[in-house]
Amino acid sequence: MSDQRAIALFIDMLAAEQGAARNTLLAYERDLRGASETLGGALVAADSAALARLGASWSVLARASVARKGSALRRFFGFLQRDGLRADDPARDLPSPVAARPLPKTMDGGDIARLFAALDDYPQTPATLRLRALVELLYGSGLRATELVSLPRHAVQPGRGFAILTGKGGKERLVPIGSRAAAAVEAHAVNVPKDARYLFPSGAKHLSRIRLYQMVKALAADAGIPPDRISPHVLRHAFATHLLEGGADLRALQILLGHADIATTQIYTHVQTKHLVDLVTSKHPLGDDKSEA
Repeated sequence: MSDQRAIALFIDMLAAEQGAARNTLLAYERDLRGASETLGGALVAADSAALARLGASWSVLARASVARKGSALRRFFGFLQRDGLRADDPARDLPSPVAARPLPKTMDGGDIARLFAALDDYPQTPATLRLRALVELLYGSGLRATELVSLPRHAVQPGRGFAILTGKGGKERLVPIGSRAAAAVEAHAVNVPKDARYLFPSGAKHLSRIRLYQMVKALAADAGIPPDRISPHVLRHAFATHLLEGGADLRALQILLGHADIATTQIYTHVQTKHLVDLVTSKHPLGDDKSEA
């Protein structure tokens, strides 16, 4: 079987069986086609020595890039073996660096308070009501930017306390809608036609992610917060961080954030670790030098 045919089958499998997101599919296809080109179109038939040479050609790349390419190839060869297109799996000879994940940017409670104080100082126009609803949902519900701007017109119902939306990879998830966010959405929705397709319409479509990014940056500047410290994703991280600081566990957070793998949620373990240390220090009989009191 040709490399191109095998790669196409693999991508179809990822989409159909695992619901992989479009960007994931594009990245895997790009990496596999690049590997095929490096090996002269002989990726499917590659042996351990050929993959070792391929891995050596990645020496100039960043660790994260090597890890991504290695992951794509391991899954590809696992698929070939599983479907009987190869009898063996030579991918074990690929390099597998452990890329250290940076801690996510976040904001403290004072920053959040300044954001909402700045909103309170704005004239209460439809644009302000829209911005307040956006910020309340980012920080209060942990929505991804794409999920937020593409919310259907009636996704948030008064008094229901949650919304069901289609998130990353086309998977449905339940998100909490607190009373503050619900009130902000209700105030904004007065200015949105009931037959509109989206809760945050813009022309024939919905508000763009870029425009949302610009609006959040402008609000931060008015609140006296350096704009480079904030983005819609930073507000999502603040939602997660502050929940953990308040006592939530990682499994609950995984569900609320819509992470398919708990490993993704574990970037927040530094928050949970600090919380547990503080708990022992303040509550345990021998914590914080209580034995000397």
